[in-house]
Amino acid sequence: MKLPRADRLYALFLHLTRRLSNSQMMMLLAVVVGVLAGLGTYFFEVLLYAIKNGLTRWFPVDSAHFLYLIYPVVGIILASLFVRYIVRDNISEGVTRVLYAMSSRNSRIAPHNCWTSIVGGATTIGFGGSVGPEAPIVLTGAAIGSNIGRLARLNYKHTTLMLCCGAGAALAAIFKAPITGVVFVLEILMLDITAGSVIPLLIASITATTMAFMLRGFDPILAVTLAPEDAFELWQIPLFILLGVCCGLMAWYFTTMNTRVVNFFGRFDRQYKKWIVGGTVLGILIFIFPPLYGEGYEGFTSLMHGDAQQLFDSSLFYRFRNIDWVVILFVIATMFFKVIAMASTNAAGGVGGTFAPSLFVGAFTGASMALVCNALFHWNVPVASFTLVGMAGVMAGVMNAPLTSIFLIAELSSGYGLFIPLMITACISFAVNYYLDPDSIYTKKLREKGELLTHDKDQSVFVFLKLEDLMETDFLRIRENFTLGDIIHIISTAHRNIFPVIDNFGRLIGIVQLDDLRKDMFKREKYGQPISDYMIQPPDRILEHESIQSILPKFEDSHTWMLPVVDKQNHYLGFISKSRILNAYREQLVRIQQ
Repeated sequence: MKLPRADRLYALFLHLTRRLSNSQMMMLLAVVVGVLAGLGTYFFEVLLYAIKNGLTRWFPVDSAHFLYLIYPVVGIILASLFVRYIVRDNISEGVTRVLYAMSSRNSRIAPHNCWTSIVGGATTIGFGGSVGPEAPIVLTGAAIGSNIGRLARLNYKHTTLMLCCGAGAALAAIFKAPITGVVFVLEILMLDITAGSVIPLLIASITATTMAFMLRGFDPILAVTLAPEDAFELWQIPLFILLGVCCGLMAWYFTTMNTRVVNFFGRFDRQYKKWIVGGTVLGILIFIFPPLYGEGYEGFTSLMHGDAQQLFDSSLFYRFRNIDWVVILFVIATMFFKVIAMASTNAAGGVGGTFAPSLFVGAFTGASMALVCNALFHWNVPVASFTLVGMAGVMAGVMNAPLTSIFLIAELSSGYGLFIPLMITACISFAVNYYLDPDSIYTKKLREKGELLTHDKDQSVFVFLKLEDLMETDFLRIRENFTLGDIIHIISTAHRNIFPVIDNFGRLIGIVQLDDLRKDMFKREKYGQPISDYMIQPPDRILEHESIQSILPKFEDSHTWMLPVVDKQNHYLGFISKSRILNAYREQLVRIQQ
């Protein structure tokens, strides 16, 4: 009998690796994941820039083009149809999907994510969707790692390691920044920092970056070399502190406005309405502010080179590009509208992320401060330095990832001359945004659903425990019209000492405890008494699908070990016990450690 392909591959894999230790195996697989993630990133960029250049390269520089009004809605429609009829799965919010897979799907990501995010993301961004390519790339890399782990039949711990290797490798490849890929995984995906995890992660990131160098050359994604006059000076520290506060506020605006726009689109009951509204909003914004087209790398690269006038290419305001106050207003307006354009793209059905938009908003925030200082006070503030540091500031606040933002900008600027201002601005921005909203843009929804893994292992274990798996349903139900005599016959076959009392519609109206019946259960003259004389109300009720984290405080507050579970209409479903939760917690903790 011929073995299935997966079994044949696994048998060949075991044969080739039979002499390797467990750690050597992980290193070998990390190399494979790094190579594939690097190739996936390369194909993504080739497809993206082929679409983008084919659509816009021939646009005139000195005037706006009406196709800016049409391209974005076409891209959103194509991406939506691709997702709905070909993918048939959610591939948006890539980093959030990776975190969800780690917490709720045993780090398993569907095989189609190895390529569908590339197609969906490149189509959306190439046609003008104002989102970033990093989230689709991270999801692609994570899917590659996850499926390598599945094919190798690794356990949860090692599959998670491969998933993180793929995500870090993909990010390292797209920015040609291996340290950033490693720090991103440790800070955002929250992988444990051990030699057994960090070494494969380093190998995967270095391998993917090497692939990027081989396929795309050694030129950095943002070709920025700071001039001597752009170097950090001590008198700039108060300005960088102020920039940190501004970046923290912009990060809060970024996250809050994104949530509001998504909620607004959630009111539409038909996809075509989202296309119309999203396409109209995005098309108008791009027509007025062309830097909003696509991921926006060209826009903040122009700012870093001190060429703010290039932002006006193909714009309605091209003739005003040499007026300082017009440039400042244009930069500030573009900065604020970028968030609306990004959120509208994703909410209307596009495929993209928030990584590049956060860099875009940060770059424009830093440039705005420098331009204002130079125009009003003639301080000769270096625009390039403040643009780079602003990128790190907003990114640190939006993602709650100050280390990732610091190392990314340090690697992109080919040196660590800005390390002190990067640390100052990123840390202040992170603190300001964390004070206003402790969740990052990636974790807000997952935390609300109780599906977020954190560095707090006690809390992370609870993420794996589900109410429906721990609920007990073998309790004999009692009707509200029963008498004590009816209960006596039931008790003889029951092995529980609690009985839920329900009405004719299955709704829970109370409970009866065996201890409350003992004094009368042998008195036959009492057998005619209605059960309502013995019924009590439970100290609390648990709603179905409620998170385990929210259940435990109810046990503590009510000083009980057993609580009923009901749905929103109060229909009885079963009981959940504190002891069973604690036993499951201990078992899951051991499983994770192993």
